[in-house]
Amino acid sequence: MRILLADDHRLLRQGLKQILAEEFPEAEFAETGTTRETLERVRQQAWDVVLLDIFMPGRNGLEVLDEIRQSDKPSPVLVISSAPEEQMARRVLKAGASGYLNKQAAVEHLIQAVKKIATGGRYVSDAMAERLAAEVGRTGGLPHERLSGREFQVMQMIVSGKSLKEIAAELSLSVKTISTFHTRIWEKLGVKNDIELVRYAIEHRLEENSSA
Repeated sequence: MRILLADDHRLLRQGLKQILAEEFPEAEFAETGTTRETLERVRQQAWDVVLLDIFMPGRNGLEVLDEIRQSDKPSPVLVISSAPEEQMARRVLKAGASGYLNKQAAVEHLIQAVKKIATGGRYVSDAMAERLAAEVGRTGGLPHERLSGREFQVMQMIVSGKSLKEIAAELSLSVKTISTFHTRIWEKLGVKNDIELVRYAIEHRLEENSSA
């Protein structure tokens, strides 16, 4: 089994490796700390499981997930994050992930998730599975679920207090492009200004600091 650990926190990668090596002693591990390194490794070869921190510095994590899915050597991805499961699970599953696991999950859940995904399955917690099952047949959804990966990222940065100019510089995009995202976010969420945007984000636990 080949497992790629993609997280910008070295101590976390080492902890994950130690846990998984005990359960899968024959596994081959590799580590990456940036989105660029991660994409380079998945382009080089297929992995049985990629454990991906969706909020690594650099490119938007959902875009990275999409690139992994569309690569010549697609690998199943288990997204790991400290963001609340109800906030991110649906989004990453729709983007092509094979599972979602909160970083605070118990060790046995981590092992269960890796085993299931490595054999072609999907993984979410039992509680999340019940929520998803209850939603089958329903129409619509929450407004923020309509945001693209980049729009979601820009929304979080606006809510954190960054200006459009600061966001543009950080994402290496033009201010005009960020302004367009800003307008789309307002339209999709049905808000009229950034005060309402912040209120919406807090109500739905979408703030950037809840996703570290």
